[in-house]
Amino acid sequence: MVPVRQLGETERGAVERILDADPFGAAQVAERVAARGLAWWRADGRIFGYGARRHVEALCWLGGHLTPVLAGPAAVAAFAERIAAEDRICSSIVGRADAVLGLWERLSERWGPAREVRAHQPLLVARELPDVPADPAVRIVRTDETDALFPAAVAMYTEEVGVSPLVDDGGSGYRRRVADLVRARRAYARFVDGEVVFKAELAVVTRHTAQIQGVWVAPAWRGKGLAAPALAAVMRDALHRVAPTVSLYVNDFNVPARRAYERCGFRSAGEFATVLF
Repeated sequence: MVPVRQLGETERGAVERILDADPFGAAQVAERVAARGLAWWRADGRIFGYGARRHVEALCWLGGHLTPVLAGPAAVAAFAERIAAEDRICSSIVGRADAVLGLWERLSERWGPAREVRAHQPLLVARELPDVPADPAVRIVRTDETDALFPAAVAMYTEEVGVSPLVDDGGSGYRRRVADLVRARRAYARFVDGEVVFKAELAVVTRHTAQIQGVWVAPAWRGKGLAAPALAAVMRDALHRVAPTVSLYVNDFNVPARRAYERCGFRSAGEFATVLF
């Protein structure tokens, strides 16, 4: 079997070449590498390579999440053998569906059971401004509005992931994440009488794409046509100010969200899967 090894800063060029080959599927890993590099003492995870020393063919990020990149069946098998020797530290496996489900098939006996397996999550990309008129009330959240945004962020996370972000540390870590996004001008919301009725974030930003996550409409406002115009406002700012494309992935069973994304011009770029622990 072709060996798997942990990569370091000297192989940055090879890593970036692979990340660039899948700019939407590898966006989460690409942002981390750009921000922290590959040195283990700076990064918030480790990155493994599959392939000959001078010809890395696939990557696998292991940190808070486990994410394979350009991993075919042989690479998936090799990564799984390497990672199975360790206790699980990640909260999810996420990425291109074939590789994620292949990893889980090999790791489930060691790491199982999963809390949930979301096997079909369309990965969507938009390159042009949407035809949908943007909601003028949706705007970038100010730093003094972080406390007002936080309850909506908690509600979204709990609804989407199935557990509250307040459980482990009272929410301090998640609050820092929300505050970081606000400070970076990557959080958007529509406020009505001081309450958030729509929110979304550019949770991942690379030179290729801004990945939208955390899209949420307050329950009382659902079914009123708010989502598509609100999302259009986010897209317009992101495409003008942040990145040349916007991308996201969505659960296949979330039909209303998929309809809103289609209205805003998102098109398929493959399929993700997520294994949640």
